[in-house]
Amino acid sequence: MSSAETTELFNCKKDEFWKIITDYEKYSEFLQEVNKCEVLEVQGKRKLVEYTVHLIKTFRYRLWMDESEGPDKLVWELDSGDLFKVSSGSWLLKEEADKTRATYAVEAKFKVFVPGPVSKALVNVNMPNMMSAYHKRVS
Repeated sequence: MSSAETTELFNCKKDEFWKIITDYEKYSEFLQEVNKCEVLEVQGKRKLVEYTVHLIKTFRYRLWMDESEGPDKLVWELDSGDLFKVSSGSWLLKEEADKTRATYAVEAKFKVFVPGPVSKALVNVNMPNMMSAYHKRVS
């Protein structure tokens, strides 16, 4: 299993950042690897979201996004897909004056054999680009 975590300070209030991270269907507008993102089902404060992403080839997977602790915490867990055996993670948000300190954590295990260093690189390599995309989205 590979995991990664990063904390960034975003130039917006917590509620504003919460709106960005929970507007799943807009992900393809600013996250380069996301081709499409669609909410398939809503169960109270949980949403089943299907992601179509391109990392070397195109993959689809579905995550249950749990918004019950919003706007402080967003948690997700894998439902199904053709890339991951395990995919879980969270955003933890803390407001600091007019800014938001956001901690993003993810764990992943792939269905096909991926050597440890390659697996870790796949989980970690896109993180700086993803964070940069969120910073641009906030601006």
